[in-house]
Amino acid sequence: MYTQYIFNLQTVNPAYVGYWQTIGLTAISRHQWVGLEGHPTTQTFSFQTPLKSQNVGIGLNVVLDKIGLEKRLSVSFDYSYKVLLSENTSLRFGIKGGFTNYSHNLTEYVQYPDNQTDPVFQTNIDNKFMPNVGVGLFLSSPRYFLSLSLPGIIENNYQSNANNYSSRSELRHVFFAGGMMFDLSENVKFKPTFMTKMVTGSPFEYDLSANFLLAEKFWVGGMYRSGDSYGAIAQWIINKKLRLGYAYDFTTSDLRNYQNGVHEIMISFEFVYAKHIIISPRYF
Repeated sequence: MYTQYIFNLQTVNPAYVGYWQTIGLTAISRHQWVGLEGHPTTQTFSFQTPLKSQNVGIGLNVVLDKIGLEKRLSVSFDYSYKVLLSENTSLRFGIKGGFTNYSHNLTEYVQYPDNQTDPVFQTNIDNKFMPNVGVGLFLSSPRYFLSLSLPGIIENNYQSNANNYSSRSELRHVFFAGGMMFDLSENVKFKPTFMTKMVTGSPFEYDLSANFLLAEKFWVGGMYRSGDSYGAIAQWIINKKLRLGYAYDFTTSDLRNYQNGVHEIMISFEFVYAKHIIISPRYF
């Protein structure tokens, strides 16, 4: 889950790699429900680059998720191929492959009296090397995009040493996103976007965002996530290479009484060389 997903869809769609037309690095640090013991955190590092032909892009994603004592370290490699549909419109096909290493130190939950006699909490869940693959499509022009992806096809199980207890903790998620750019004036642009998330056994979820670009330097806007939160988004385009972003979510569920909000920081850097020609500004 990312509030600033619109600035780097690579984490959920391998077809996005190469879209920047440059070598790019992105780091995102998300801290959810700050102040709540064991609150979820996500650290993400992404790399992408087009190859010499410009029709092929490759990338790398490293994601560390922590919730309480549960840890997931995921590493994946991305590949995309671009097909031109018209002079300004292209369709990218993407595939990703990688693995997840999972650990959960159940024996450390001894501070809870009920766990001291529960056999499930007398052992840890095995560390696993679990492979996975994903696919995606990315349709884009300078003024709009549509993204459809299934980043994890294989549904892996996590198994405890106690009584062969297992949990199917990796479920297939389908992501569908899109957005458009509108010129409101010479120095103001408007970008509405959306993302939907679907997984078996959970409610349908959607994110809606509205962002304004001021003088090609600052993004400011807001978002709403169904049944969860609303928030504010800001990004500073320092130059053609460096961007800094920040988002704050206000929780709407009952958890709002027990935590201090959600903070998300993003930094991206592109290696732009003088001889490299970028056809149009990148808005997505």
